[in-house]
Amino acid sequence: MQRELKFYEALNEAVDLSMAQDPAVYVMGLGVPDPKGIFGSTLGLQRKYGEERVMDMPASENGMTGVAIGSALVGMRPVMTHQRLDFALLSLEQIVNQAANWYYMFGGKKSIPLVIRMIIGRGWGQGPQHSQSLQAWFAHVPGLKVVMPAVPRDAKGLLIASIRDNNPVIFLEHRWLYNVSGPVPEGMYEVPLGKAAAVREGTDITIVAVSYMTLEVMEAADILARAGVGVEVIDMRTLRPLDEDTILESVKKTGHLLIADLGHVTGGIGAEVAAIVAEKAFGDLKSPVRRIGLPDCPTPTSHGLARFYYPGTSRIITSIKDMLGLKGARYDGLELHKDDIPHDVPDKQFTGPF
Repeated sequence: MQRELKFYEALNEAVDLSMAQDPAVYVMGLGVPDPKGIFGSTLGLQRKYGEERVMDMPASENGMTGVAIGSALVGMRPVMTHQRLDFALLSLEQIVNQAANWYYMFGGKKSIPLVIRMIIGRGWGQGPQHSQSLQAWFAHVPGLKVVMPAVPRDAKGLLIASIRDNNPVIFLEHRWLYNVSGPVPEGMYEVPLGKAAAVREGTDITIVAVSYMTLEVMEAADILARAGVGVEVIDMRTLRPLDEDTILESVKKTGHLLIADLGHVTGGIGAEVAAIVAEKAFGDLKSPVRRIGLPDCPTPTSHGLARFYYPGTSRIITSIKDMLGLKGARYDGLELHKDDIPHDVPDKQFTGPF
């Protein structure tokens, strides 16, 4: 019988196994040894490996990221956690100017094996300074790899692969995923960076999804299947390197493409995917590419605004019906309305404070 783990447990196991295998791996981050352990993802690690390998850090993101980079240059393999992507913005100089460029500037003779975990997405009315999804920023920078798992199995395998990678990896985790459960193999294994996953087959339309949006898309696909619509779902898993082949192969089969992202539509990863398809598979398209993402205004705090700000299953279904011209009683009422969801959280089991 295959075991199931929660997303946070899969992350914890990935770090635990990596630390046990390689003494050069260590963990550093604000709140890493706290009782809640970054949503549970670092629980027990300090007790097992000691304060010298699992350490808290001061609220000095730029300085401590520099420390992590320096340690990587002398042979360590740091796994650094910023509790929110918004906090990591203070360390952009170190990430973009230093970590991303080092391998290139020194002719490939010196690399920086650094993983930086960041938490993204909405939650508990935290608003503009605590819940931004700016993954497109990092995917724009040469020298950085950008990873965004959606299910526990991938979370473990991608994090192990990221820790083993010899260059900097930005590892982004949506806060609504931590309590999601799924099958996870035991032991060490890697999910390769730069390879998307076709998680559902279909012939009518391709949806390329990012991180948590994969779950929303899968729910929409289940609903549409009952009306005879076949949705093919591609979970990107990594934004850089980006798996063009899997996306193009699917679009050539279905002829329609919808991209569901967590970030702002303008300048987002959806624009990059749309451009690739326009350049390399334009003749296969039967309708214009469509993108779903956040509108061009800061993330709201109030529940009333959040209901309309964040896209979900209903908007995905509405977009597909419009793209495919699905009309009539067969397709009426397919959209869901999740107005009974607790304030800014995905389900009643998912508790704060972060």
